Amino acid sequence: MQQFLKWTLEEIRKDGSMMSWMEEKRFEWVPLAASMLKNLLDGHTFIVITDDDRAWFSHYMLRAINNHHKNRPILPFIALQTLYPNLYQVKTKEDIELLENMLSQAFPSGYTFFYVGKNSDVKMQIAKRKDDSFLWIMDEHVQNSFYLLSDDDSLDIKLIQLFRLLDKSIDAVLFAEVNFENE
Repeated sequence: MQQFLKWTLEEIRKDGSMMSWMEEKRFEWVPLAASMLKNLLDGHTFIVITDDDRAWFSHYMLRAINNHHKNRPILPFIALQTLYPNLYQVKTKEDIELLENMLSQAFPSGYTFFYVGKNSDVKMQIAKRKDDSFLWIMDEHVQNSFYLLSDDDSLDIKLIQLFRLLDKSIDAVLFAEVNFENE
């Protein structure tokens, strides 16, 4: 079993020059991913939220995460839009509190938001209320989030690469290939 940071670097390097942009950002990535993976092992459900420009990513990720060709258990990832089709009506603090109440009742073992998008999107207000949310934020540095640029010509490719790294990380954790000590 190896350290998650070392394992992550090796996985990034396996992808060659396509993932070279992540080599430097791994120090930002590893603590966030480790926290997310610990929540997964603790039985949390992951509620995926995206801004409108990244809605495609939610569909892609949710189809890929539990692909029947993967040799692992089905993982608890679900789109918030699926749980609450009237999500577009959530606008106020009270609306968010009612939504959080419903989610707490629906997921008594815990849940973690997985948000991908801009900080300015109203849906980000939902995700950032939970300290353990897994956040990929565009154009703005937000504490405990992974920073990306929305005007990056390679953004869509980078999101898919990040998902692939996350997916491999999930396997590594589930099959006890890595540990998080000192992460």
